[in-house]
Amino acid sequence: MKAALITEKETISFFEFDDPDPDLDQVVVEITLCGICGTDIHGFNTPGPMRASICGHEWTGIVSKTGDEVGRIKEGDRVVVAVPPSCGLCVSCQAGQMDKCNTVLEATVAAGRFDTPHGGFAPRIAVNHWRTVIADSRLSDSQAAQIEPTTICFHAVRSTSPKLGDVVLVQGAGPIGLTTLQWAQVAGAGTVISVEPDPLRREVALNLGADYAVEAGEKALELVQEVTKGLGADVVYECAGVAPALQSAVDFARRGGTVSLIGLAASDALTKPAEWLRKEINVSASLGYTHEEFEMAMSYVADSEINLDAIHTGTVPLKDIDKAFSDLSSGTSGELKILVDPR
Repeated sequence: MKAALITEKETISFFEFDDPDPDLDQVVVEITLCGICGTDIHGFNTPGPMRASICGHEWTGIVSKTGDEVGRIKEGDRVVVAVPPSCGLCVSCQAGQMDKCNTVLEATVAAGRFDTPHGGFAPRIAVNHWRTVIADSRLSDSQAAQIEPTTICFHAVRSTSPKLGDVVLVQGAGPIGLTTLQWAQVAGAGTVISVEPDPLRREVALNLGADYAVEAGEKALELVQEVTKGLGADVVYECAGVAPALQSAVDFARRGGTVSLIGLAASDALTKPAEWLRKEINVSASLGYTHEEFEMAMSYVADSEINLDAIHTGTVPLKDIDKAFSDLSSGTSGELKILVDPR
C-alpha cells in the first residue's frame, strides 16, 4: 500500500509499505477519513521532513485486525484516533497530576510505543490499541475525523474557561479558532470577538455565533476598546499560530486578563515584557487533551452543541493530497478543513 509523507518543504512523497499486521497490543484500522491539520501545514511549509507518525494524525476508520492481547476493541468497530487514559504509573501520575500523565503526552506526540512508520494519509494503519476510541454512533464520518482537533480546543477552553458573561476574543478563524469560539460560547462567554484577516473566514465566524468579526490590526483594537469600554478582553485565545499574534493577544487583553496559547507558531516571537508585566497577564498554554476530554467533546458534537459541518469544506482522494496541501498553505483557497479519503 502507499502512504503519503512530507519529505521536504512543499514536497509530499508516496512510499510503499507492506499491509500491516498488528503486534500483540495493536489494532489495524482501515482509514475512512484523515484530516489535514494546521501542524501538517506547518510541516509542509518548513524545510526538512516532517516526523512520519505525526503526518496525518486526525483520522477515523474501521478496525480490521486486532492483536492477541487486545480485548477492549474488536474487528468491525468504528474508531477515532485519540490518547489513552492516564497510566497511573508515571512520575506525574504518582505525584497526583493525572492530567499531565507522561504516557498521555507520549501518545499525543506519537512517540515511543505509540510511534508509527506513517500517519493516516494511507489506506490503513497499525497502532497501539490505546490510541483508539470507539466513535459515537451518532457522529458522521466527517465529524468523527474532526474530533481530535476539536478536543484540543475543548481542552484549551476547559483549562482556561471564561466566566459567565466574559468578553472573549479568538485570534484566527481557521478550524481551531472556529471551534474554540464555539467552545467559549458553550462555556458561558457573554461576548465573542473573532479577529481574522480573511473576510470569508470572518463570515463563517459570524455564522457560528461570533458577536463580532473584524480584521486584525487597528480596527480590531478599536473594536475591542469600544465593546469593553476601554478595559480589554477578559480571555484571549491565540489560535492563529503566527509569531506576531503572541504580542497582539496581550494587547487585546485587559489588565489581569488571560491569554491562552493554542496555535503553534513556527518561529520565535518578539514581545513586550513590560506590557505583560503592566497588565499582570495570566498566560496558559494547551497541548493535546485527556482521554476523558475526548469522550466529553465527542458527546458535545454528537449532541449538536458544536457545529463541525460548517468547518469541513472539502474531501479529496489520497492521490490529490499534494494539491490540497498547496491550497491550504497558500492561504487564499477559501478552504477551511480538508479531509483526505484514502479509499
